Amino acid sequence: MNNPHGNEVRPYGDTLNDGKVQMSFTLPVPASPEAAEAARELARKMGLEEPEVCSFRDLGEAFSFYILYGRCTHGVDISRIHVAKVDTETLNFYEINGLIEKELDRKIRVVGACTGSDAHTVGLDAIMNMKGYAGEYGLERYPWFETWNMGSQVPNEVMIRKAVEVGADALLVSQVVTQKEVHIHNLTELVELLEAEGLRDRFLLVVGGPRISHELALELGYDAGFGPSTLPVDVASYIAQTLAKRSRP
Repeated sequence: MNNPHGNEVRPYGDTLNDGKVQMSFTLPVPASPEAAEAARELARKMGLEEPEVCSFRDLGEAFSFYILYGRCTHGVDISRIHVAKVDTETLNFYEINGLIEKELDRKIRVVGACTGSDAHTVGLDAIMNMKGYAGEYGLERYPWFETWNMGSQVPNEVMIRKAVEVGADALLVSQVVTQKEVHIHNLTELVELLEAEGLRDRFLLVVGGPRISHELALELGYDAGFGPSTLPVDVASYIAQTLAKRSRP
């Protein structure tokens, strides 16, 4: 279907470029018709036209939750958007193992953890556990990877100590649920600790999570960042190709 607006894209609801969106938020007031109208007014001030509250409920303790529909009138020229992203080719399971065997002739050692206060291992497990995610094997399944999944709430110092102990090639850090930008502080601390101990260049440093982008990872001093929808094969491809490239004279 051709887009009548060319490179400009808008949200899609019922028809192309109709701008229809759904949004939800919590208000610090009890549920009431007045609160629902306040939610609609907030949506208008956010730039939505014809906002309607389709559902709301009381959450107790003087809080209430709202789901609204509205129409966004703005568009974005997607041809002018440029995003920093991991530029290695995504190989398949067999190609990755073949590359490691040919280029390195040894197993790649990866230590992974949800560091700091992060207690959610779903993302880390999806990448590292043998069963993997969405039909792709996790790193544990790769015969040319050796992995250590340290789980959740691992202090940065403990992760570094483990990486040194096992002679890791790569550190895989997962940050899933954070508040008040605590993931930024935690990720920064890991890099600073590695630099203070003269270990930063010893490891390939990779971070992943729903609030992570490759651009943010680079800004924080990491080698790569993987965000939502990342598959184990994406991470495995990056680690294998990067280490293989670094090993070449």
